[in-house]
Order: sequence, then C-alpha cells, then structure tokens
Amino acid sequence: MPRKGKHFFDLEDSYDDYDDDYYEDDNYDLDNYALPRYGDREEASSVNDQGWGQRSTHKLGLSNQQGGNMWQCCVCTFDNPEELKLCNICGVARDPSLIDSAPSSESSVPFKFDSPSPDDIVAARQRGGMGKVNAKVPVSTGHSTSTSRSSLHVNDGLSTAQNYALKPLSGQRNAVPQKKPECDENGTSDSNLPLSCKQLSDGVKSMNINENDRESVSQKGHKGKRLSLDTYKPDPWILEGLTKEKMQVLHLAIVGHVDAGKSTLMGRLLYLLGRVSQKEMHKYEREAKEKGKGSFAYAWVLDESSEERARGVTMTVAVAHFETPKFQVVLLDSPGHKDFVPNMISGASQADAAVLVVDASIGAFEAGLEGEGKAGGQTKEHTQLVRSFGVDQLVVAVNKMDAVNYSKGRFNEVKNTLRPFLRHCGFKDSAITWVPVSATENQNLIMSPSEDRFKLWYLGPSLLEGINKFILPSREISKPLRVPIAEVRRTLTLGQATVNGKLEGGALKVGTKVMVMPTGDIATVKGIEQDDQSVASARAGESVDIGLQGVEQSILAPGGVLCHPDYPVPVAHRLEVKVLILEAPAPILRGSQVVFHCHHAKEPAKITELIAILDQKTGAISRRNPRCLLAHQSAILEVVPERAVCVEEYSNYRALGRISLRDAGKTLAVGIVFRIIENA
Repeated sequence: MPRKGKHFFDLEDSYDDYDDDYYEDDNYDLDNYALPRYGDREEASSVNDQGWGQRSTHKLGLSNQQGGNMWQCCVCTFDNPEELKLCNICGVARDPSLIDSAPSSESSVPFKFDSPSPDDIVAARQRGGMGKVNAKVPVSTGHSTSTSRSSLHVNDGLSTAQNYALKPLSGQRNAVPQKKPECDENGTSDSNLPLSCKQLSDGVKSMNINENDRESVSQKGHKGKRLSLDTYKPDPWILEGLTKEKMQVLHLAIVGHVDAGKSTLMGRLLYLLGRVSQKEMHKYEREAKEKGKGSFAYAWVLDESSEERARGVTMTVAVAHFETPKFQVVLLDSPGHKDFVPNMISGASQADAAVLVVDASIGAFEAGLEGEGKAGGQTKEHTQLVRSFGVDQLVVAVNKMDAVNYSKGRFNEVKNTLRPFLRHCGFKDSAITWVPVSATENQNLIMSPSEDRFKLWYLGPSLLEGINKFILPSREISKPLRVPIAEVRRTLTLGQATVNGKLEGGALKVGTKVMVMPTGDIATVKGIEQDDQSVASARAGESVDIGLQGVEQSILAPGGVLCHPDYPVPVAHRLEVKVLILEAPAPILRGSQVVFHCHHAKEPAKITELIAILDQKTGAISRRNPRCLLAHQSAILEVVPERAVCVEEYSNYRALGRISLRDAGKTLAVGIVFRIIENA
C-alpha cells in the first residue's frame, strides 16, 4: 500500500552526479537499510562505492543492533520499531491491551454523560435507588458541562473527543478512549449523576410531552397537534401595511358558453386599455388572416398556445392584468367548452367577481342556456359554479349585439329569460349589472356606444364602468397564511421552484418561512413578483408568483398549499360535506364514484355515506340515511378522496372550504366542507 507521498529520502545536492545504473548492481545491502520516519530532516547520508548510502539512525536511537525487529501498522502499513506501541504515522495502537495497561502520567477524568439517559433512569427506578441519587455535579478538567437541560438535544456533528473523555499517553500526540467506569453492585456508577431525582423526572416528562417545540422546527411531515386558528396573532408588519394607500386587487372571472366571444371581448378590452401594443395587435391580425381566422385576432391576445389557435377554443385559464379607476384587475379568462370545465373550476375559484358573457344571436343564447338535448349548456353550469365559489356580484355582458342590429327587444328578451335563473342561483338583482356590448365593433366597451341604433335606447354604463362598480369582498389578512398553488413554473428571476397563486389568508414577504403541504417541507420565500414586477411583500387577496428555496420542484404541484409552519392546513382523508344536487343524470347512491374539486385540487373520490337530506328553506334535517339523492336536493354526504387533499372547514376558511363534485363531464353537486372527519 502506498504511503500517501508524505515520507521521503533526504537527497544530497550532488544527486545528479550519481551513477544512475545502480539497478544493475545486486551487491547493495538491503538488510542494513532503514526507512526514515516522516519529519527526519537532519539525517546524514554517506555515499559508498555503489552510489547509495546507508541511512544513519542515531537521531532515532534505533541502530541495527537495538531495533532489528519491526511491526507493520494495520492501517497505514508503516513499519514501526518493536519498542513503539503506537504507529508513528497514524497513531493506531499495535495491541489495545498494551495501551490500556500503560501507565499514565496525567490525571484523567472519568467518562460520564452530561445528563443520564432514559435507560439509566428506568433502571435506577427499578432498583429503587432513585433516592440515593446525588445532585452534586462533579468538576471536570478542561471541559464544562451544562446541567440545566429540560429536554434532550442530540448533535450528530460531535467529534469523538467531545463525546468521550480521552486518556492521554505521555509523549504521544493521540489518545484512545478510556473504558467506561464500572458500576457497583446496585448498578450505580461511582461518579455522581448530574441531575437530582426531581429534575430527572421532569426532564423525562418534558421529552415525552413537549412536542410543540419539536414539531415547530420539523422539516417534514408536520404531524403534531395543530394549533387553533384563534390563537394566531399576525406580525406587526402585516397590520402596518394596511394603512398604506394601495390600489385594491380584484380577481375577475370571465365565464360563459363556448363561442360566446369571451376571449375576443377581453382581448379587445386589453387592447383599448393599452395592455397590448399596436405592433403586437398588427402581428395577431396578420397571423390570423394567414390561417383563415381573421375574426380571431383579438382572441389570440389571450389564446397563446398553437393548439388553442388551431382549434379556435380556449383550453386553459388565461391570466392578464389591467386597471380601472378603482381596481387593479386580475383577469381570469375561463374556457367555455364542456371538456375543459375542470380547468375553468381551477381558475375561476380565485374569483372575487365575474363577467358572464352570453351570445345575443338567435339560437346561440338558447343553446348556451339549455344545451343540446337534456343536458344544460355552459351558461347555466358556469353560473352555478361561480356562485358556489362565493361570487355574489355579476356583470352580464350581452355580446354580439351587432348580429341582431342592436335590437332593444332582443336585449330585453335575453335579460328576462336569464334573470329568473340567476335569482335561483342566489344572485340578487341589485348585484347584477346588465351591459349590452359588441366586441368586434368596439361598442360600449370602455365608453358609451357610438352606433346610432345603439345609443338611441341604451343609456347605461359601459363594460369597464360596470367592472369598476364592484365592491371588494373582505380579506382574511388577520388569519394564518394560505396560498393554494395554482401553477408551478420556472422563471429566470425566481428560479425553478416558482409557484403562482392567490393569497387567501395572511401575508408573506421575502425571507418568510412557509410550509408546503401536503408534504410538510419547509421552504423560504426568496422572491415575490406581481404582474412581472418584483415586490417586497404580498397580502391576502393578491395574486403573485412566489420563488422558493430549500425545496425541490418535484414536491410542488397544483392543489398544494403554502401555509404558516405553526398553523398548517389540514390534510383530510375523510370529509363530511354539505351539497346542493344540480342536474344529476341519475340518482346519487352510496358508493358512487365522483371527482372531488376544491380550489386547485382535483382528486377521484367515493361517496361512502348518505347522511341526511336537508330542508332547502330552513336547513334542518328532513330525513336521515336516505337511499339515494335526486336533483335539486340539499344533503350531507361523507366523501373519501383516493389521496388526501388540503382543505379547510368552511367556517374557518371559506375559500378553502368550497367544493364541487363532478362525474362524466357534468357537475353533479356544489357545496362546502362541513366537517373534517379524518386527517391524513
């Protein structure tokens, strides 16, 4: 085995003059040749007739007559003289029994722990010797120990010299651990234990009971007792920021039946407000004409993917920003096709208010409301869903008025047909604004209509004015942090572990520690962006991009939640929900398979119990344990998702307590989380 290159020969300056054919001479004496030890710098060499010198060992005191026998180290393979008990290179003992019996010229301190282990305490109690424990702390030389410990702390990085009392050997650099002191007949060590009987008992209790401290710094799987939300007190900086004047953020969902013109209407509005440059708009118009879809140019402002442009339908929720005199609006353009309702649920669940776009064309409005056959259209389904998300303010934009020659009669017909349904969904007449518009002709979008046939009978607000009339709902700023993850992305400024979502509660700033649920990993916020602009903090009601460090991107997924480490969101495996059955194609039975939707989480689930049917007027239980549920009934169900989901009871967090149940592309029921029966 090589010797690491640390021991070498001391060659003379006249080395180059030596004859380099020494290997041809077999007469040199290997028996009289001694290897040097590392560090020998003053040894002399004499050159013999063969060109090699015999090494002098007078410095070591190891002549050929004194140290003829050598022993080889089992670690570094260095050849040591017989008189040495430790290897001169690495300090490993030749024979441990010889080391233990070697006399020591220095006083050594008997080994003992800073505090007795739990096993020692239990053994002492079984022997009945706890009353003999002496609380006197022995004094150790060269080291100080702390005896005022209320809980057990383990440091994996301690070295051997810190964990054991060493027995130094005279004249040697290394030492070996001393044997543990033997116990007497009662099993008690000769040295005194460092804690009294009462302190030992209290220490064990603190190790077993004081779980809050351990769980609060846990890096994975926060499974300790969840603190009550009533005990939370927001940090001072959160409340101080409320006094600063800042434009309020409004999340606006755009919903409606497919081909009602939602993307075209919003794309034209963004262009008129200056959010899309004239150069970009000219590019969209040219590309749309090349593909034979010139009328889709404004829709391409929001439909950016090639598949959406090829199919001519919105497939995912597009996000854009614009400002009104009162709000900073986050636009959520939802897909209208029935195949993409799950995407609509994920995006529109963030909404504070909504714009319902309906097509005024003959036949198109009826198709959106009634659908094909017995199935209802997306106008009806979208309206029911946004109402279940807690939206109670609505602008009904009757689009494509140019197709009916700006007829006042057609506008009133649409209004009178749709109003009873909106009342049935729970919208009040005072919270609904009716606005006739024409996206392609730019009529009544941001200013009063210029068309003579239009302005003769309509004197109401424009679309932008109707949006500006919304009243912002209250925010849960004084509650612990909750950020449902809507999207996971990679950005150049925030890094690979970047999530997008709306703060439903609390606040965060750069440097805040957050817990990623359901995994329980702890991450640090390294950056926050709002509308591609870096900000120092964000509060409830704002939609931001959050860059995280300390976690891998693989544990981040839509449906997860960023939350306060001491107040984690429940991860539920069994739920009790209160729902309203919609247009169910068949009776709902126990054991029915559904898709469970809550904020951005989507999980297959099973209805395990039909608990009760409720009276829709009073909310009282009218029948327990029904055999089935029919359309338009209110009921309490027990639902078990395949995988645990991050939800809150509706009474604690409304945004994280609203759910919907779907199956076979249809929404069966909407409701709230009434009770969490079992946590994961």
